[in-house]
Amino acid sequence: MKRREFIRLAAFAAALAATTAFLPGGDAIAQDKKWTIGFSQATTIEPWRAQFNKDIIAEAAKHPEVELIVTDGEDKTEKQVADVENLIRQEVDALLVSPKESAGLTGVVQQAIDAKIPVFVLDRNVETDQYTQFVGGDNKLIGRAAGEYAVELLGGPGKAEGTIVEIWGGMGTQPAHDRHDGFHEFTDKEPGIKHLLDQQSGDWKQDEAYNIMATALRNHEEIDIVYGHNDPMAYGAYLAAKDVGREKDIKFIGIDALPGEGVTWVKNGELTATFLYATPGAEGLRQAIKHLNGEKVEKTITLPTEKVTAENAEAVLKEKGM
Repeated sequence: MKRREFIRLAAFAAALAATTAFLPGGDAIAQDKKWTIGFSQATTIEPWRAQFNKDIIAEAAKHPEVELIVTDGEDKTEKQVADVENLIRQEVDALLVSPKESAGLTGVVQQAIDAKIPVFVLDRNVETDQYTQFVGGDNKLIGRAAGEYAVELLGGPGKAEGTIVEIWGGMGTQPAHDRHDGFHEFTDKEPGIKHLLDQQSGDWKQDEAYNIMATALRNHEEIDIVYGHNDPMAYGAYLAAKDVGREKDIKFIGIDALPGEGVTWVKNGELTATFLYATPGAEGLRQAIKHLNGEKVEKTITLPTEKVTAENAEAVLKEKGM
C-alpha cells in the first residue's frame, strides 16, 4: 500500500490547534483502513472554515474504517488545484472538495471525475454537474431571509425606508453572488431603500470589512443597516462604527451563526442578527461513506438555516453547550 500523508485522528487535539495538521501515515495503521477519503479545503484562515475542518475531523473519528486526508489550499486557487491533483495521484476512494473559486476548481474536479473518483462538492459549487453530490446551504435562500429581515427593520414591505451598506464576500465565489441576489430580491422592491456601495468585496475577512466600513462612514452621514456576507465582516463593520461612536445608530446583519462568533456577537448586542450557514463537512463525509458502501445518495443535499436574534441567541448558545 502506498504511503500517504493523513490526519492521525488520535492526534485530534494537536490537529485542532492548527485546524489542519499533516502527519506521515504508517503502513500498520493504514492497513486497518477500508476507505481513503481526501478532503480539499479552500483555506483555514476563516473561522467558518476552521469550524468546517473540526466538524469533518470529528465525524471521521467515528469511522475507524476511514483514513481521512485533509489539505489546505491556503486561500490560493492554484494551491488548491495542486492539492486536488495530488489527491488524484494518491488514488483516493472518494474526493470531497470545497472550492475557493467555482471556475478555478472546475477543471481539476473534472480530472477526478474522469479518473472515476466519486466527487462530493461542499459549500461552493463548480461549473459541472458530473460530480456525485453537492452538500451545502442554500445561499440564495439565506440571502432572501436576510433581505426580508432588513426590510422589516426599515419599516416593513411597502413602507421601508433607509440606507444599506452591503459588504460582499469573494467576488469570484458563487455564495457571495447568491447571498447578494437573494437579499436584493426583497430590498430592490422597496423604493425607499438606498444601497450606498457598489460591490465592495471584503473577501470574507474582518479586517478588510473594517476598512470598507471606515471609508463608508467617512462618506455617508446616515447608514441604517450593514449587511455582511458573513459574520466576521459584519463584526468588522461594527468595530469600525464603534471606533467613531456610530455603532448604536446602525443595525448589523451577518451570516454563519458560529456559536463562538456570530451568535455570541448577537447575544452581546454587537450584531442585530445572524443567519445559520451550517458547515457541510460532517454530512459530506457521511454521504461519501454511504456511497462507498454501495448505498444510493441524492444529487443535492441542502442544509437548513435559522435566524438568530437577541430573542433566541442565548438559547442557541445553550444548545451548543456554551
